[in-house]
Amino acid sequence: MKILVTGFDPFGSEKINPALEAVKKLPTQISGAKIITLEIPTVFNEVGPIIQQAIQTYQPDLVLNVGQAGGRFNITVEKVAINLADARIADNQGNQPLDEAIFADGPTAYFTQLPVKAIVSALNENGIPAAVSYTAGTFVCNYVMYYVQHLISTRYPKIKGGFIHVPYIPAQVVTKPNQPAMSLEDIVKGLELAIAAMVTYNGLEDIKTIGGTEH
Repeated sequence: MKILVTGFDPFGSEKINPALEAVKKLPTQISGAKIITLEIPTVFNEVGPIIQQAIQTYQPDLVLNVGQAGGRFNITVEKVAINLADARIADNQGNQPLDEAIFADGPTAYFTQLPVKAIVSALNENGIPAAVSYTAGTFVCNYVMYYVQHLISTRYPKIKGGFIHVPYIPAQVVTKPNQPAMSLEDIVKGLELAIAAMVTYNGLEDIKTIGGTEH
């Protein structure tokens, strides 16, 4: 089994992106699966084709994209991506799409193929705060998740894909009062546990447990 894991480059004035730093620290094998890592740009129009080229090159069984979600307390496993790019701020190349469809012929939304509740359970059982998320936002993270899901739907039906958001690391919140953070070591551990759960539940249904939200 081959798993392509991507992490975004630092965004805006940030000098570090914990998603990328954690991805770079992943071992080359997890639970028998070969791990292939890739740095991707925080740029709307560039990132999708880069991932598509990597899929063609490496032919992975699973694509896991990892991004930063500053302000979140937990590692959050995304359940759904929506067909909307609506950027509150510009990306790293100054692009700022407003109320645009990611694919004009795409459905309103896609659900991930990953066992999100099993992943969250594995992290929590090992002391890593995690939760299911039902919104990946409308910035480049959601764009990437939707883009990969559309590729799976239209070109690569045997591949599974998903997205995980990680919090700030402590060095990032020194000048951001009252913002939550998680150590890079715990983020790496969380991603390793998540990937192990993906391997374990490959071909199986997700577990049935509470994971919904009221708002």
